[in-house]
Amino acid sequence: MPSSSQDLYQPKPAEIREVIEENSQIKTFDLSFVDREYNDGFSYEPGQFMMVSIPHCGEAPISVSSTPLNGGTIHLSVRRAGKLTEVMHEMKRGDVVGLRGPYGRPFPMASLSAKDLLFVAGGIGLAPLRSVINTCLAAGHERRITILYGSRTPSDIAFKEDLASWGQTKNVTCLLTVDRAEPGWEGEVGLVTALLAHCSLDPHETKALLCGPPMMIRAVLAQLADRGFADGDIITTMERHMKCGVGICRHCHMDDKLVCKDGPVFTLEELKQLKVMELQG
Repeated sequence: MPSSSQDLYQPKPAEIREVIEENSQIKTFDLSFVDREYNDGFSYEPGQFMMVSIPHCGEAPISVSSTPLNGGTIHLSVRRAGKLTEVMHEMKRGDVVGLRGPYGRPFPMASLSAKDLLFVAGGIGLAPLRSVINTCLAAGHERRITILYGSRTPSDIAFKEDLASWGQTKNVTCLLTVDRAEPGWEGEVGLVTALLAHCSLDPHETKALLCGPPMMIRAVLAQLADRGFADGDIITTMERHMKCGVGICRHCHMDDKLVCKDGPVFTLEELKQLKVMELQG
C-alpha cells in the first residue's frame, strides 16, 4: 500500500518485465517497480486497481490480474481502448510506465474460503476474477469452483493458459462459450448465461462473482435470482472512469458512494441500495 500521502499522487516508475499477448485486443504486462526496496514492500489484494500513466498520454485505472501471493511482480491486463492503452500496447520489455496505487476495496477473500465459488466473466472481465481464482487455488481452496467464461469468438478468448490449467484442477469446472464460432471450434456457442444450465449449484453454499459487460451481468443476475441466490452472495465490480483514484475528484460517484474508494467491488445488495441503473432489468 502507499506509505505516505505523497504516494497518492506521485506515480512510481515500473519496468515491463514481460508482455503476454492474450488476444488481438488484450495484453498482460508483467511489471515490477524500479525502486527495488519499494517493490519488495509493495502489496495489494484481489479486486484492487492501479492508476497507470504514460507521459503525454494521461492516466487510466487498470485492474490487477495477478495474485498477491507472487511477490515482486504485478500483472495488469490491458484492453486496447484509447490513447494510453494504444501506446501501452506498443511498449516492450524494458519500457517504463508510471504506477500509483493500489486503490479500491478488494474482494472479501475471507468470506470466500468456506464456500463453493461461481465465477462468471465476459471478455476482459476475467482479468480481476483471475486474481481471485489463482489466489484461492494457491491457498488450497477445498470447496468447488465453477468458472464460466464467454468471448465473442474463439480468437478473442483471453488467458488461455489459465483456462487450460483451471480445467485440469481438482474440484474446478471450467466452461467456455463464444458468440460466434470459427473453423475448428467444437465448444459451446451462445451466451455465457446458457452455461449456467450445465451447473449444479447450491445457492445457500455458493458465492457468485461476476465481471463483464452490463448486459451479461443483468442476464446472469436474473438467473441467479431464479435459483435462489441471496443478494449478499452475489459480488461484482463496477466500471467507472476514475480520474484520481483516491476519492477527491468525485468523478466516479454513484449516489453517495465513490467507486474508487467504496468499490470497485460491491455486492448486489449494496448496488440495489444505490439503484445502479446498469444492473436493473
